[in-house]
Amino acid sequence: MRIAVVSDIHGNRHAFEAVLDAIEATDCGEMWCLGDLVGYGAEPDACVDLARDHAAVCLAGNHDLGVRGDLPLEEFSRGAALAATWTQATITPETLDYLMALEPLSLDEEAGLFHASPRDPVWEYVLSPLQAELCLDTQQHRVCLIGHSHIALAFSRFEGSPASGETHAADQELDASAGEWLINPGSVGQPRDGDPRAAWLELDTENWSAVYRRTEYDIAGAAAAIRAARLPDSLAERLSFGQ
Repeated sequence: MRIAVVSDIHGNRHAFEAVLDAIEATDCGEMWCLGDLVGYGAEPDACVDLARDHAAVCLAGNHDLGVRGDLPLEEFSRGAALAATWTQATITPETLDYLMALEPLSLDEEAGLFHASPRDPVWEYVLSPLQAELCLDTQQHRVCLIGHSHIALAFSRFEGSPASGETHAADQELDASAGEWLINPGSVGQPRDGDPRAAWLELDTENWSAVYRRTEYDIAGAAAAIRAARLPDSLAERLSFGQ
C-alpha cells in the first residue's frame, strides 16, 4: 500500500489543506499522522477536523498532550506554552474530545509509529546517529516513522555497521527494503530544515520505498492568522524561513 505520512501540523490550516490536495493527486490509499495537530498555529479546530476526516491513523504529539493537560506547560518553551494556553481557551469540546482519544505511538501498523522516538514517544528529538542507534536497539519494527524534530531526515543501520543518517530534500527517494530504519517526514505546519514548504512523505509498504515531498502553501495567510489571534509574532515570522 502507498501511504501519505504527515506530522507536526501545528494548527496551520493553510499548510495542511495544501498537503491534502497534493496527497489527493497521488496513489496513496491512506494517510498516517504522527501527531502535533495543535500548538503554535492559529487554526487548531480546522486542523483537527481535517485529521478526523482524512487520517486513517493519528497519534498524539507533545503539544496535543500539553493542550489536553497531560503535560505541564512549564516543560514547553515560552512561545509554545503561550500558544498552548491560547489553544486550550479557544478549541471546541469536539476538538478536545478528539485529542483526548489519541496516543503518542502505534505498534499496530506495518511500520512502528511514534511521535518522537521509539525510546521516548513524547519528547526525544532524534537528530544524531548515536540517538538513532539507541532507538534502533529499542524498536520492534524494522522500519519506524517518527516526527517531532520538524526536519525531513532518515537514519538507517545495516548489519555490521553503525547507524548513519542525513536530511532529505524534495523528491528525494529512499530505498528502505533492507536494514533498519527511522524515517521522519518533516513538518507540515512548521518546517525547521530551511525549506519553508510543507513537508510530507509517500511511503510504499510493499517494496519499502519512500519519496520525500514538499508542497507550497499560503505562508502569508498562515502568518496573518497567527497575528490576528495575537499569538507571539515569532511564530508567524519563522514560517517564511523554515526555521
